Amino acid sequence: MNPRLRFERDRTVWIASGKVELGQGINTALAQIAAEELDVSLERIRIVPPSTAHSPDEGYTSGSMSVQEGGKNLREACVQARGMLLAHAAELLGAPIAELTVEDGTVRARNGSSVTYWECAAEATEAPPAGAGLKPSGPSRVVGKSAPRIDLPAKVAGKPAYIQDMALPGMLHARIVRPPRPFRRLVKLEEPALENVSVVRDGSFVGVLAEREEAAIAAAAKLRAGAVWEEAPVPEDYHAWLRANVSERVVLKEVKGAAAGRTLKASYTKRFVAHASIGPSCAIARLRDGKLEVWTHSQGIFGLRHELSLVLGIPKENISVSHAEGAGCYGHNGADDVALDAALLARAAGGRPVKLQWMREDEFAWEPYGPAMAIDMEAALDAQGYITHWKHELWSNGHTHRPGRSQKPALIAAEHLAKPFERTPAVDPALPPGGSDRNAIPLYDFPALLVAKNYVRETPRRASSLRALGAYGNVFAIESFMDELAAAAGVDPLEFRLRHLKDARGRAVLEKLAPVWKSWRRSEAKGHGLGFARYKNIGAYCAVLAEVEAGAELRVTRLTVAADVGLAINPDGVANQLEGGAIQSTSWTLKEEGRLGATNWEDYPILKFSEVPQVDVILVESQNPSLGAGEAAQGPAAAAIANALHHALGVRVRDLPLTPERIVKAIG
Repeated sequence: MNPRLRFERDRTVWIASGKVELGQGINTALAQIAAEELDVSLERIRIVPPSTAHSPDEGYTSGSMSVQEGGKNLREACVQARGMLLAHAAELLGAPIAELTVEDGTVRARNGSSVTYWECAAEATEAPPAGAGLKPSGPSRVVGKSAPRIDLPAKVAGKPAYIQDMALPGMLHARIVRPPRPFRRLVKLEEPALENVSVVRDGSFVGVLAEREEAAIAAAAKLRAGAVWEEAPVPEDYHAWLRANVSERVVLKEVKGAAAGRTLKASYTKRFVAHASIGPSCAIARLRDGKLEVWTHSQGIFGLRHELSLVLGIPKENISVSHAEGAGCYGHNGADDVALDAALLARAAGGRPVKLQWMREDEFAWEPYGPAMAIDMEAALDAQGYITHWKHELWSNGHTHRPGRSQKPALIAAEHLAKPFERTPAVDPALPPGGSDRNAIPLYDFPALLVAKNYVRETPRRASSLRALGAYGNVFAIESFMDELAAAAGVDPLEFRLRHLKDARGRAVLEKLAPVWKSWRRSEAKGHGLGFARYKNIGAYCAVLAEVEAGAELRVTRLTVAADVGLAINPDGVANQLEGGAIQSTSWTLKEEGRLGATNWEDYPILKFSEVPQVDVILVESQNPSLGAGEAAQGPAAAAIANALHHALGVRVRDLPLTPERIVKAIG
């Protein structure tokens, strides 16, 4: 039997996935896939928390690939298991496989005899005949139907569900001591008298251990108040610094041709953006008898295990990393860093487990942010209002600095130790997923174009993967510029996009918004705007229509999201993802700016519940292969809001976020 499936005595099916639940509902979708392929009820499926001890290594839960990749892998495992079970049932029942039927895990022959999967599982060991596990064609029972999220009941009821809720016998509480800004080294540490608290120091890495959490918090605050650090310089005008410190220019795509007609140019920027999880990062670590156990909300437990082994010098086979749910993040937040911090402190705990939770100021100061970007756009328009040449040039650090992808550590504590490790730079995966260049190549059809990336290797500010990576900035620039070009051509923005787009699925998504777009009635200080992209140019298609009111500050009142995600495993779950992505993008676009030294919600405001817009989701029905939905709305929503602002006030703001100050400056 496939090691990721196990048929338990209580007639449930135990399934180990390599993809982790981060609040995106992936466990529900995976359970639906398994229930469909195995012909058992959804209630029998048990998706267990991933662990390096029993889960397949499916890399990181990122890039909206959990259903697309993890779901595919699980389906194949279920087909294999079903084939083995049916082959053994055929022997027991004395009937050909082709004549067997399955209902909720019970296999029946035509003569009425039956046997269950659970009775077959222990002895079903031989490889089945080719195709034995494939189901006959017919309507789906579970896949494609909205199903309740299996993780929500405990959360809604307030039951312990997160890493922050975990408690192990004999557990010590810990806190870390770092300043709110990047530093080179700890110059001085005064250690006041602390009762029942142990101070752990290794070079510039400092933490405390205590029996009670409040004692650890108080001790860390005292140590921080008396510590002196040598700060690391960070440029104030980061966009100018990016342009001046290019390490390599890469032409991503070039189609040569003449730039006929008049030329228009525009420049766009985005700032650093935090994950801004409501709950700070947390981990538990226990080191005893040379073996390390870690629990955290990492998106990549195998990559984290690699990094822990590298820094601590413990063989990977002596380390187990288990996933426990934490505050959602959609990217590389502090979950991996806090795990290394906890493991370093566990070395001084005498075999007792150590629970370390970052404070809010730790999270804002030390989690990796989504990188800042600068983007220049240029295009030529002919007399008929068609684009004849397109140019997109971007400047950015790399967007991926996750642990486990290099022989040099990526986590912050590694460079603060007495024997420090050299820090690796953030990098970009190759296209089509890409990093800073994600979605830089437009889906539109232009006779000639040039798309180039200016990669900046040096990273004075720590940055890594944040939801959608470079797609957020690139789509914001592309779709804002498309509106500017449409205005210059005197063409309706929706029609302008359609005349430059041949992709049938892309056109269908845009056309889903046409009724809402055309029914708009203009009124003072109100506007609407569009944004569109196919995520990574290989993922889900998404178009967003934003409606705004421009008063003392810009308010998004409604977002209409149309998307084609192929076969939607759980349509309600897909809608949740698109809605959540659009709302988060609204927060980024209106408010979020990662200023250096931010330590609280006053320094880093986010969208309030009272400011959340109405979101309507329209899904294009499709039987195409499933595509991830989690990041598809980020860029289109940002551009739609910026375009709606221009429609409302007649001013173009090209720098994110669209704060009142930037809007007033644009008005002049």
